[in-house]
Amino acid sequence: YEELFGHYSSTMPIEVAGIQVIAATAEPLEKPASSDALCPLAIEGRGQAVDWDTLLPGTRVNGPAILINPYATAYLPAHWQAVVKADRNLVLERIEPLPSRTGWQEAIELELFANRFGAIAREMGAQLQRTAFSVNIKERLDFSCALLDPAGRLLVNAPHIPVHLGSLGVCARAILQEFPLEEGDVVLTNHPRYGGSHLPDLTMLSAVFTEEQELIGYVINRAHHAEIGGARPGSMPPDASRLVEEGVVIEPTFLFRRGIAQWDQVRQLLTQGAFPTRALEENLADLNAALASLRAGSEKLRRLTRQQGLARVHHFMQRLQETTAEALEAGLLPYEGRTFEAVERLDDGHRLCVRLAVGPEAIDVDFSGTSGVHPGNLNANLSIVHSALIYVLRLLCPKELPLNEGLMQKVSIRLPQNCLLHPDFSGSPETCPAVVGGNTEVSQRLVDTFLKALKLAACSQGTMNNLLFGNDRFGYYETIGGGAGAGDGFHGRSGVHQHMTNTRITDPETLELRYPVRLRAFALRRGSGGAGKWRGGDGIVRELEFLAPVELTLLSQHRKEVPYGMAGGLPGKAGEQFLIRADGTREDLGGIDSAGMQPGDRVFIKTPGGGGWGPSEDQP
Repeated sequence: YEELFGHYSSTMPIEVAGIQVIAATAEPLEKPASSDALCPLAIEGRGQAVDWDTLLPGTRVNGPAILINPYATAYLPAHWQAVVKADRNLVLERIEPLPSRTGWQEAIELELFANRFGAIAREMGAQLQRTAFSVNIKERLDFSCALLDPAGRLLVNAPHIPVHLGSLGVCARAILQEFPLEEGDVVLTNHPRYGGSHLPDLTMLSAVFTEEQELIGYVINRAHHAEIGGARPGSMPPDASRLVEEGVVIEPTFLFRRGIAQWDQVRQLLTQGAFPTRALEENLADLNAALASLRAGSEKLRRLTRQQGLARVHHFMQRLQETTAEALEAGLLPYEGRTFEAVERLDDGHRLCVRLAVGPEAIDVDFSGTSGVHPGNLNANLSIVHSALIYVLRLLCPKELPLNEGLMQKVSIRLPQNCLLHPDFSGSPETCPAVVGGNTEVSQRLVDTFLKALKLAACSQGTMNNLLFGNDRFGYYETIGGGAGAGDGFHGRSGVHQHMTNTRITDPETLELRYPVRLRAFALRRGSGGAGKWRGGDGIVRELEFLAPVELTLLSQHRKEVPYGMAGGLPGKAGEQFLIRADGTREDLGGIDSAGMQPGDRVFIKTPGGGGWGPSEDQP
């Protein structure tokens, strides 16, 4: 179990979800055919012939050499070194890089390394999903995994959550400035001062070293815990104005220090404070899963380094960043020498302002004019701004490349002090502003603003439609898709997530099995997409009936401001929501609101449609 899942919790029962029996019969053994075709073999040059059994642990033998013992003969080529381990086994390592290659050979090797790095990140994600306990991580896949280079820059990621991925490097560098990591260290945080997105998103970081204690890079993941404390179940209170009200605040804390576990300290953090978690065991199980993910990534990165050599691994890490920067430079050529501006408003009137000036040497991104610190929870930070910007810049690249910080190599960001994108988080959680909607809603609206400025596409639904319910025993969280904006040459997709979110919605069977709720409707909201030559996608209608008393929370946008159309296309419909009580009474529900629900009460969510592109033939 531990080998497969990476951890074992003796406090939680193992649930058997399925049993598979495979029966097979043995094939009769056949004598292998012999070959009479023999030819002489020779190794050119001169080298050592070494008795393997006489070598002490720690001995290093440089090639070319032949190492012999009664059971095996190992040939060690030039530029390779054999290291004798404590168990007398040999580890072969390349000690000199391969001769430099240019042109297509270098490009092929870069592509191979990009896929190797990407495979490690994907395997980290598979491990996290397989070993997680909560529905939100295991079923909805609300997590992200990535590799960082030795400078803490995002190198490659698995295809997970964009609002997580673009911020992981920012978060890692903020941690490393104060907490240099050693072998066996694992750090945990969710604090926005250190690049955390919002409190339910717990980030875990570890450094990866060679056996000689040389830094290879970093492995990192971020996973959304559907319950981490706070004033309301689900840890996304719509009326929060201070960070402390949103849940347990974790400044960078060692989960492991030099290989020694610090679980007692983490338990203490989760269970003490003004608003402790309501789901401690679920939190700990999911943290174990995140830890197993880091271990899997670390081992695979070490294995790649043993196979290829540290110098080659670092070389191609750097080349991958440079290649991405070069691709963006090519994509920006049509925009060079021009300035692009746009303003978008949140439903309560707060402004998001952006000005992009594209020069030959730099891209200046200025947010002057953006509204001040939000009195509620619609505050973001540099890491969220970074995520939205790196996502949009990636759209400009003419070829497929990993999302990494090569995209930000020539970018200069100007953020006004104490605007809703850049509040002061230096104080205590009791004085810091709330942020939970900044991660989910402001990130989406920020992408809308960038796309509007660059005229890349009409507005998508521009919200994650965060729906939460729970009580003192559990918290459930989901985000609901909607309509995508149309573009020049394509219709918007209907009923999908866009931009900053990329999660699944919980399967109906799992939802109804695990929670006191019945799914009554889940369908497209026909006609909600904006008309145009290219039509915006339709939103979604979702109806839930509750079977037990719960507290319901909705956190959304585009309930008053409509998703804009582009180039003469019409806007999509704004979202709406309401309650039908068990006695048939209808009650309106705000876009950022909460309500107590009793058995038989239902909630209806109608998500926004996407904007259209270009005037349609029947438009006046």
